[in-house]
Amino acid sequence: MRILLYSWISLFEKLPMTAKTPSESLTIVTDLVLPSETNPIGNMFGGELLARMDRAASIAARRHCGQIVVTASVNHVAFSKMIPLGSVVTVEAKVSRAFNSSMEIYMDVFIEDRENRERTVSNEAIYTFVAVDEAGKPVRVPEIIPETDLEKSRFDAALRRKQLSLVLAGKMKPNDATELRALFQ
Repeated sequence: MRILLYSWISLFEKLPMTAKTPSESLTIVTDLVLPSETNPIGNMFGGELLARMDRAASIAARRHCGQIVVTASVNHVAFSKMIPLGSVVTVEAKVSRAFNSSMEIYMDVFIEDRENRERTVSNEAIYTFVAVDEAGKPVRVPEIIPETDLEKSRFDAALRRKQLSLVLAGKMKPNDATELRALFQ
């Protein structure tokens, strides 16, 4: 019985998965900046924003793959503008690229003007999540099919970022990083 079960699991893992679009993973989290979340000069702590982005990215990754997801890395964070006490902050997260078991999540952070409600970009970030089973073993995720020009640009750049990360970690030879090499040719 156990051999038969493993055979079915192995077969299931090889079946094609239905690709998804980034918009299917879109997660929007909006909240206020409260006094306990600010530093002595009245601006949001960077760590508070990182935690909010982590939660939004986690939801986006889970929406994409329908599995348990864990944060693998925080690849990039740009704190471009301070976020003052009382601000309405919105984190928009989408899967920008899916690999075997990992997903890159790109996030834009907006602050809303109190008077005219106009939104401006204050920060951006890129996190990597891995889908896992109940035992913590990585599992496959569906591919991503970008639709808009921005999604296509982020999709293409994700492969270059992954190759750079692998080269820096010693897991890929620089000559094998074809997307990176193409930038310099």
